[in-house]
Amino acid sequence: MKLILWVLQGLLRLIALCVILYYTLICSIMIVRRGPRWWMRRSWDEVYDVQDRLNELVLGNLLEKRSKMKTVTIYTDGACSGNPGPGGWGAILMYGAHKRELSGGEAATTNNRMELTAVIEALSLLKEPCIVDLWSDSKYVIDGLEKGWAKGWKARGWKKADKKPALNPDLWDRLLALTEVHSLRYHWVKGHAENAYNNRCDELAVAESQKYK
Repeated sequence: MKLILWVLQGLLRLIALCVILYYTLICSIMIVRRGPRWWMRRSWDEVYDVQDRLNELVLGNLLEKRSKMKTVTIYTDGACSGNPGPGGWGAILMYGAHKRELSGGEAATTNNRMELTAVIEALSLLKEPCIVDLWSDSKYVIDGLEKGWAKGWKARGWKKADKKPALNPDLWDRLLALTEVHSLRYHWVKGHAENAYNNRCDELAVAESQKYK
């Protein structure tokens, strides 16, 4: 509870600071245009005009930046024999007509670690911030990111809500850092079903895991 209150207080202070800076900027512009007693000269229409221009500038820059970002589709999957045991991961990246497959594995690991590793390795290949449509059959990965569970675990020192240790903090920490770089949209897909890309990722992951048997 104390942590939530502390976070809320921090957000309120940040919002208040942004508001103060915003109107300080408007006042500064008006002083330059009309002098230090501009508020006595019935210049409010001009104030509103300055405010509108600032809003257009800020929102325009944000929209322009997002419009220039590439949209990449990523499919990932992980596999493990024994859990723990020999495991593998597979991923497919697609951008326009381009497609790239990648995979890897470990001699002793778990299925969830391979699921996380697949996403980490795929995102790490992106050389610039992108809009990413991430498809995975792992609820552990999708829910951990989309529902904010992983961020909560990290904020609590890698503890879950029930005070038990959160598993795989090393991989979650790397993945959360990557989600700060890119704009992700999350999609859960049923595993071993009719999705050809998910099935291909499964094939890649299983093939990698068999190398360690």
